[in-house]
Amino acid sequence: MTEDGEQRRPGVGPHPQPWPDDPRLDRELLAAGDHRNVEDRFRYWRLEAIVADLDTRRNPLHVAIENWGRDFNIGSVVRTANAFNVAGVHVIGRRRWNRRGAMVTDRYLHVHHHEDAAAFAAWTAERGVPVLGIDNVPGSVPLEHRDLPRSCALLFGEESAGLTPQAQQICEAILHITQHGSTRSINAGAAAAVAMWAWAVQHA
Repeated sequence: MTEDGEQRRPGVGPHPQPWPDDPRLDRELLAAGDHRNVEDRFRYWRLEAIVADLDTRRNPLHVAIENWGRDFNIGSVVRTANAFNVAGVHVIGRRRWNRRGAMVTDRYLHVHHHEDAAAFAAWTAERGVPVLGIDNVPGSVPLEHRDLPRSCALLFGEESAGLTPQAQQICEAILHITQHGSTRSINAGAAAAVAMWAWAVQHA
């Protein structure tokens, strides 16, 4: 916010000339300014250059999402997955989802689609990636204080219904986030953020 109360546009303006001789830079951004939702070290970089840089240090964590009825939650999970620089995001079920909540962060990730839970299970089994469900269903165990595999996939279900029975069957274990209030569950996007943070505390 500026002193006169106007909203300040995030990012940076046009780059002073002469421009740096760097193949990672985008000449259009150098000329017009860069107001994307990226870290400052990526200012003026081409999208492909940012993805290539992130690919050199992706975390071996995958995030899978059953195609929820509340599309905004998918975007929220994708945005958080970008923040933790995961190896991949997997959408199970309907291919289409509302990307508005992702704030275009999906462009910097590798997003995969699987027709159903069985197809996702085949993908993870081929690569030796264990699947851990996150849901407070009967028989689930607390996420906190549990050793999580360095290479794994965290699987999340729909906001209201949670993981489908088919999804639960492909999980090596189902973990829940211990709660201390009166609500039965927390927002699915928030739960995904907590679970990714728990993994990052151990491995990132």
